[in-house]
Amino acid sequence: MLLEQQEITQVPQTPEHILGIINFRGETLPVIDTRRRFNLPAKADKMKNYVIVFEFDIHGKKLPVASTADAVKDVIEINPNDIKPVPEMGISFDKQYVSGVIKRKEKFILLLDTEKLFTIADVEALSGLT
Repeated sequence: MLLEQQEITQVPQTPEHILGIINFRGETLPVIDTRRRFNLPAKADKMKNYVIVFEFDIHGKKLPVASTADAVKDVIEINPNDIKPVPEMGISFDKQYVSGVIKRKEKFILLLDTEKLFTIADVEALSGLT
């Protein structure tokens, strides 16, 4: 789910890539700065951050988490039957973070495996913020 820009409340003594928390439908969600998490340079236009909400399953309990994105082109519904395995693309491409590929309007979309993108330590730190 994509959220409109809202104020992020900073939380002291959290890892650098955790921006803080937001209120989402009455729930407190931690917000991960995806660029910081993967050691990418900060975005020049800080006003254009998009926030995407997804869920982790931690010991049978759902943990909603918000994460920043540079851009959002579209929000689509994906039929699980349309997801194809990630093809072999050579040694310079690490497919461990990609769960599959779909084709939409003559373009291919790589589906990220959010459970592998963030470490167990990340998720445990996030669960302490909620």
